[in-house]
Order: sequence, then C-alpha cells, then structure tokens
Amino acid sequence: MSDASTPHISPGAGTGGHTVAVSGNRHRVRVIHGGVTMADTQAALTLTETGMPDVFYFPRADVNMARLERSPHTSHCPFKGEASYFHLRTEDGLIENAVWSYETPLEPLNKIKGYLAFYASRVDRIDQTS
Repeated sequence: MSDASTPHISPGAGTGGHTVAVSGNRHRVRVIHGGVTMADTQAALTLTETGMPDVFYFPRADVNMARLERSPHTSHCPFKGEASYFHLRTEDGLIENAVWSYETPLEPLNKIKGYLAFYASRVDRIDQTS
C-alpha cells in the first residue's frame, strides 16, 4: 500500500489513455464562502483527471459538517464510482449540490473514500497556501 504522498494512477480501461491520479497534498487548503471557512486542512488529497481541473478532497474532520445537508442527488463516474452530494448551508441560504463525496469509490481510488470535494464554481474561493 502506498502512502498519501504517492500518486495512485488508475488508467481508464479502453478510454484512450484517460487517467485519474490521487496524491497527498502537503499544503494548507481552505474553502471560504461568504467570509466563512467551510473547510480548512493540511491533509487534503489532490485528484488529477485527464481533461479536468485538479480537485481537492478534504477529510471530513476538517470540514464544517454542520454546514452540510445531505442531498438526494447522486451521479456516476465510470472512473471513480457513485457520488453522493451535499447542499452547503450559508447565511444566504442553501447552495444546492455544492459538495460531493465518493463513499464507496471504485477500488483503484479508495484513498478518496469518505473525503469531501467542493465545486469551485459554487463557493467564493478555494485557497491553497504554503
């Protein structure tokens, strides 16, 4: 088993070289919306996928879970599996399906199991600092 800093690459079968890689992120990563810190960690995972921007995955212990409300929405990714979603509670109301998690990801991506990711387009900012 590799440690969190070692990237794990999962080639997509028969997809012309599509890859998904997960690696430990040694930087501080925060999600801020409406002046409120929604997540703050130094234990993020970075998921890199062919043709997509990098995504930061946060351990639940470093996310303000009181701000999340489970959504009935789900989606399927052929490389990662079934995603569950959460609405984000803000002072201005709910931001629907702003957060997702792979609670039972496909085998090659077990590292992201239970971690949470935020849509960058639905929050004010996601900062990565030293």
